Amino acid sequence: MAQLTNMQMMAVALARQIKDGMTCIIGTGLPLLGATIAKYTTAPNAVLIFESGIIDGNPLEIPTSVSDLRLALGASVLWPQYRYLGFQNNAYKKGKIDLGFLGGAQIDIFGNLNSTSIGDYWHPDSRFPGSGGANGIATNVNTVIIMKHERRRFCEKVDYITSPGWIDGPDGRKRLGLPEVGPQALVTDLGVMGFDKETKRMYLAEYFPGVKIEQIAENTGFEMDLSRAVIAEPPSEEMLDILKKLM
Repeated sequence: MAQLTNMQMMAVALARQIKDGMTCIIGTGLPLLGATIAKYTTAPNAVLIFESGIIDGNPLEIPTSVSDLRLALGASVLWPQYRYLGFQNNAYKKGKIDLGFLGGAQIDIFGNLNSTSIGDYWHPDSRFPGSGGANGIATNVNTVIIMKHERRRFCEKVDYITSPGWIDGPDGRKRLGLPEVGPQALVTDLGVMGFDKETKRMYLAEYFPGVKIEQIAENTGFEMDLSRAVIAEPPSEEMLDILKKLM
């Protein structure tokens, strides 16, 4: 098997986060690719939800965005967005959504995400679009985060918490009255990070073929446990076949 690109390995890693029967909120980009791979291989009974109002679609090829009507093939529901948002809020309250996928400009060791601004909030060096629906997802469901692995993004302390992770440790969310869900994994272009069940701190779980652990350490702006890391397994032939058809 030829070595896959890091982007392809990211898609495979994202697909592996979706377990059969899960209900997942999927966003544009790599989460779309990963979710489609999962749907046609290891998680055929996963229910994929998109903020455009399409629920439980079965696309035959990778859509360009969550508004792409190719997602509507075989869908259970195609709602106007206002109805979808009402459904989503109700589903949050009832704990019906298992997983959401998020990104951001900065992340810290507890998985807190910043997608608002860099530098002082009132006089920022950079201003970003902000939360959108990300805060609602991060507050109410377990999440998988997708980011480029760069030292400037992996910070001791994020400049602004747009979307809460584990706050500052195992009791952080409970202390603030937040549901006790949170980041389960972080997938980057170098590997997969987990979050320790006891301390809630990020650790290196897997690194992609061709990547060195030292490279990950150099591109992380805080001390992270590297001792548990293993090299990521290549995809199955079935998953590889779907990946090649979609990309």
